[in-house]
Amino acid sequence: MDAMPDVTRFFHPVLPAHALKKKPLRTELAGRAYALFRDGTGKAAALADACPHRFAPLSAGRVTQEGRLACPYHGWNFDAAGHGRSPSQPDLKKCDARAFQLIERYGYLWLAAHDAPLSAFPDFAPEGFELTGSFSMLFRAPLHVALDNFSEDEHTPFVHTRLGWDAQNTDAIEFSAENHDDRTEVHYRAPQRSSLLIQSLLLRPGDFFHNDWVTHFNPVRTGYSIHWRSSSGELRPFHHHFAIFMVPETPHTTRFHVFAFLKLVDPRFRPLMPVVRKAQRALAWFEIRDDARFIPTVAGTPYSLKGMRLGKYDKPIIHQRKLLERIYFAQSPEEKVSPLSLVQDAGG
Repeated sequence: MDAMPDVTRFFHPVLPAHALKKKPLRTELAGRAYALFRDGTGKAAALADACPHRFAPLSAGRVTQEGRLACPYHGWNFDAAGHGRSPSQPDLKKCDARAFQLIERYGYLWLAAHDAPLSAFPDFAPEGFELTGSFSMLFRAPLHVALDNFSEDEHTPFVHTRLGWDAQNTDAIEFSAENHDDRTEVHYRAPQRSSLLIQSLLLRPGDFFHNDWVTHFNPVRTGYSIHWRSSSGELRPFHHHFAIFMVPETPHTTRFHVFAFLKLVDPRFRPLMPVVRKAQRALAWFEIRDDARFIPTVAGTPYSLKGMRLGKYDKPIIHQRKLLERIYFAQSPEEKVSPLSLVQDAGG
């Protein structure tokens, strides 16, 4: 049973653009499968990954010389708009497949329903920053578990070893959180622990780590703005921003798509930009990898917060449940059972 609501009214990153070549590929979003391919002009296209004939996966087929996606079972074939043909019954009507938008931006392919307006494309690139790279990583946990993990930094000393503070400084954290009608905003400030990788970002002993983030739900994504200051308040040369899209693939897995941005604060350090770009990408990958390795440990955490002894750092989690249901899953306030609860029930 597929219990997850359709979320294709939002644009989601689903695949690095360079990964889609001559062969069709399958991707999943909220428990539904899509066949991605490039038509005769090289433009990316997406169809529901089920031939309307007998539901064979179109992603297992091939792209013809004229740029149509052919089903591997009986050869029915489709253009980018889903218009179908049957080679054995050329006059057959009503053999179209459902088509979706698939646009290419920021080096990724973004999937949405055919009627989703381009104005709905998420605005996540911070002004004054340059895009330094992107990557994807699979989290073997439901969306709500992955989102909860990225809604607090209390786990930093215990899951991570580079960014943020160590266990001896947990009592030195400055924290604030604000809940809004469409988002949550969080701020952390704490002593930066020592790390060899951190040194490549031109930090010094005694510097303070600042992490300010905003989580939106159209689709689910968080923008983390990270910088460091000395104990006297002097700003360090580089400002980092990471836009992380949390894309539910199945009821039990979430794909993270991470876009890294960098801003030079002090122009004197411009010659070091190539080195810092590499260090930033490596740092982001290792930090996300730490979470991805740990997340299976808590993947079975129930959706309901009942019985949990939540602390002050968990303040965003409660509000984000409401935003997840109201904005992302379009659940009305009258509904008493969340879509994610249905997913868990369906998955056993």
